Amino acid sequence: MRLTKSTFMLWVGMLLCLIPGPRSFAKDLARERQAVAAVIDASIGWFKNKDFELLFRVFSPSPDLFLFQPTSTTTIVGGDAFRKFAEVWKNPHLAYERHEIRDLRIDFSPHRDVAWFSALLDDCARSGEKTGCWKDTRWTGVLLKRKAGWEVIQMHFSFAADQVAAAKKAGPEASRQE
Repeated sequence: MRLTKSTFMLWVGMLLCLIPGPRSFAKDLARERQAVAAVIDASIGWFKNKDFELLFRVFSPSPDLFLFQPTSTTTIVGGDAFRKFAEVWKNPHLAYERHEIRDLRIDFSPHRDVAWFSALLDDCARSGEKTGCWKDTRWTGVLLKRKAGWEVIQMHFSFAADQVAAAKKAGPEASRQE
């Protein structure tokens, strides 16, 4: 069978129709960005209803999970250590107050199976009648896309040293960690 130029062009045209165009790519990227943003929000917002099932779904159960927290004694390595650490949140006297994520930036690896983010976070909870907050917390993290969806594999929380020093100088009522 001889392939004519017009038949060849028809086949090429049909194949090109199957390749996703820039709009499709942009829609897919927007969907992925939304999915990652939802996991990032859920990693804090789970506490509103103390939804431990959600908490353990958004954080990787693997030994690779790593969380740097503001204090050196609360660094978490591995899914098992994270589950053990999470027991503190079962305390009935601890309750969600509010959280706010600002300046969220999300980027992806070329294959879109790794995402990393940065943001500023306010995260407040109550213990009895007392409210405590992390304010203007610098927050970064890495998520992996696995079969079940996106999951947090690494996070880091910190406070800007100049703001901490200014808050100390201003007094306990202005502290970054109320």
